[in-house]
Amino acid sequence: MAEKTMINNLTEGSVAKKLISFSLPFIAANALQIVYNIVDMVIVGNFVGAEALSGVSVGGDLLNFCTLLGVGITTAAQVMIAQGVGKGDKETIKHTIGTIFSSLTILAVIVGALAMIFTDPLLKFLNCPKDAFSQAQAYCSVCFWGMIFIYGYNSVSSVLRGMGDSKRPLVFIAIAAFLNLVLDLLFVGVLKMESAGAALATILGQAFSLIISLIYLYRKREAFGFDFKPRSFAIRKEIIVPLYKLGIPMALQHCAISLSMMLVNSFINSYGVAASAVTGVGNKLRQIVSIVTRSMATAGAAMIGQNLGARKTERVKKIVHISLGISLAAFVVFGSVFLLFPREIFSIFNDSEAVLALAADHMFFCVLCMLSQALMAPTNAVVHGSGNSLLGLITGLLDGIVARVGLALLFGKLLEMGLRGYWFGNAAAGFVTVIVSGAYYLSGRWKTRKLMVRDSAEKA
Repeated sequence: MAEKTMINNLTEGSVAKKLISFSLPFIAANALQIVYNIVDMVIVGNFVGAEALSGVSVGGDLLNFCTLLGVGITTAAQVMIAQGVGKGDKETIKHTIGTIFSSLTILAVIVGALAMIFTDPLLKFLNCPKDAFSQAQAYCSVCFWGMIFIYGYNSVSSVLRGMGDSKRPLVFIAIAAFLNLVLDLLFVGVLKMESAGAALATILGQAFSLIISLIYLYRKREAFGFDFKPRSFAIRKEIIVPLYKLGIPMALQHCAISLSMMLVNSFINSYGVAASAVTGVGNKLRQIVSIVTRSMATAGAAMIGQNLGARKTERVKKIVHISLGISLAAFVVFGSVFLLFPREIFSIFNDSEAVLALAADHMFFCVLCMLSQALMAPTNAVVHGSGNSLLGLITGLLDGIVARVGLALLFGKLLEMGLRGYWFGNAAAGFVTVIVSGAYYLSGRWKTRKLMVRDSAEKA
C-alpha cells in the first residue's frame, strides 16, 4: 500500500481526467515559479530603479543558462524513471535516483565555479549597460554560489514527477516562493541590499525547499526502494550512460535556445537601460502563459513516458490533442489581456516613462512568443517522453543558433528595423520548434522508439 502513495500509474483510466488532475499541481507549481521569478524584478524595479531592473534581467539570463545545463539531465532522469514505472522496472528507478543525485551535485559545483570565474567577461559579452553592470555583477556572484541548491531541487522534482507525483513539487516550490517574497522585502526593501539581496532571497528559498524535499524523500524511502545509504548514491555505468546520452542533448537543446536569446538580448542591451529593462520584463511576462504550456509539456512527457513504457500508443495521441487544446485556450486568455493593457502591466515593474513608452510595441512580440509556446508544448512532450534526444538537440540548434540569431540579425540589422527587428526575430524563431516537433509527432516514428529502460537493462 505504501508504494501506491509514491507511484501514480498514468497508463489507465480517462486520459483527460488523468492529464488534468496530474497537470494541475504542475500548473500551480509553475505559477508559483513565475511569481518567484517576477517578485525579484517587481521589488527591485520599485525599490531600486531601472538600472537594477536591467541588472537583474541580464544576470538572470546567465543564471537561467547555467540552470538549464542541469535541467536537461533531470528531464532525462524523469523520462527514465517514468518509463521504469510504466515497465515495472524497480531497479532502474532505484539506480537512476542515486545516479542523478550524485552526478548533479558534482555538475553543480563545476558549473557554479566556472560561472563565478567568468562572470565579468560574460556580462561584457552580453553588452550589459554600464549603469546596470554592478547590479548584474552582484546578482550573479550570489546566485552562482547557490547552484547546488538549484540543481538539487530540480533533481528531487524530477524523481517525484517521473513517479507520477506532481503534488509534492508544488508544496516545495510554494515554500520557496513564499520565503523568497518575505526575504526579498527584507533584503531589498528594508536592508537596501539591492540586486544582491534579490539573489540571496532566491538562493535561500531554493535551499530551504531542497532541505524540506530531501527530508520528505528520506521519510518515504521505503515506498520507492531508495534507502539513502552511501552505497545507494553510487554512479552506475549502466544508468549514467543512457542518462547522459539522453540528458546532454536535452541540456544542449535548452542551452542553445537560452544562448541564442542572450545573444539577441546583447544586441538589445546596446540600446540602453530602458530597452534592456523592457526586454527583461517582457521575458518574464511571456512566461506567464508557460504556467499552462510548460505544465502540459512536463506532465505530458511523464504521461507519455509511462504509456510508451506500457506500449499504449493510442493514449499518447489523446494526451497530445487534449494538451494542445488546453495550451491554446491559455494563450487566448493571457494574450488578450496583455495586448489590451500593456502600459498598465509594465507599470507594475517600473513606472519610468522611458520604460512605458516601449511597452505596447514589445507586448505584441511577447504575445507572438506565447503562441509558439502553446503550439510546441504537446509535441515537445512526445519528443521528450519518447527519449528522442537527437531530435531535441537538432530542434534546439535550429531554433536557437540558426533561426533566433539569424532572424534577429536579418530583421534588426540587415533590414534596419532596429529594436523591433530584434524582438521580431526572437519571437519568430519559436515556430521552428513547432514545425520540427509537429512533423515528428505526425510521422508516428515515436511509436517504435527503443525504451531507455530497456537500454539500461541490456547494458547492465
